[in-house]
Amino acid sequence: MKKIFVLIVCNLFALNINAQSFVGAWERNHSSENGEKLKSVVIFSDGYQVISTYEAKTGKFIYSNGGTWKLTGDTMTEKVEFDTNDSDRVGSEVTFKVEISDSTMAIVGSDMKFKRIDSGKPGKLHGAWLMAGRVRDGKRQMRDTDRPRKTMKILSGTRFQWIAYNTETKQFMGTGGGTYTTINGEYVENIEFFSRDDSKAGLSLKFNYELTNNEWDHKGFSSKGDPMHEIWVKRK
Repeated sequence: MKKIFVLIVCNLFALNINAQSFVGAWERNHSSENGEKLKSVVIFSDGYQVISTYEAKTGKFIYSNGGTWKLTGDTMTEKVEFDTNDSDRVGSEVTFKVEISDSTMAIVGSDMKFKRIDSGKPGKLHGAWLMAGRVRDGKRQMRDTDRPRKTMKILSGTRFQWIAYNTETKQFMGTGGGTYTTINGEYVENIEFFSRDDSKAGLSLKFNYELTNNEWDHKGFSSKGDPMHEIWVKRK
């Protein structure tokens, strides 16, 4: 009986470790049908994930989807919140078996194998965040983060991606992503893809950031050069 109890505890511990080990960023280098070199990057935070594919050389955006995720044994279940190729998938659940090691992750029965980029470090902003408001003329203007229209930003320890979408209308408004750093109160985004304007790939944007009570104060200039002061909150 004691051995059975120990085995159950060990199995539960292993399942917990497996779930946690997905958190971070992963990449896959592959080619399109016409030979273009592509990069696919997956970012997992606690409970939320996003995958995007773009041309490795030019940053031309190709595809993105994401939403919530959970792991049961070796089966991952994702609930789709946005999909740039097929909006009809929004709201549906997808399940598939996965394999994972310290450095690789694979979807069983497919050729999709990813290499680990990071495990949620060293960046200080890892997690899923929702745009919660702006500061205009020194006044905070907050919005309801539970509404269907969302702007979400998911970060690992080195990668970021923002996505604007609507779960009710299934509309996708735009996305962009790349690498980031957080050093001495400065948050720097290095853009690798930008769905609304491929020419933004290669830009670096610097912002001031401050974390207070699960709020991320985000201040600087947008990719268009416009001043901005945003408030983001951790997604629950």
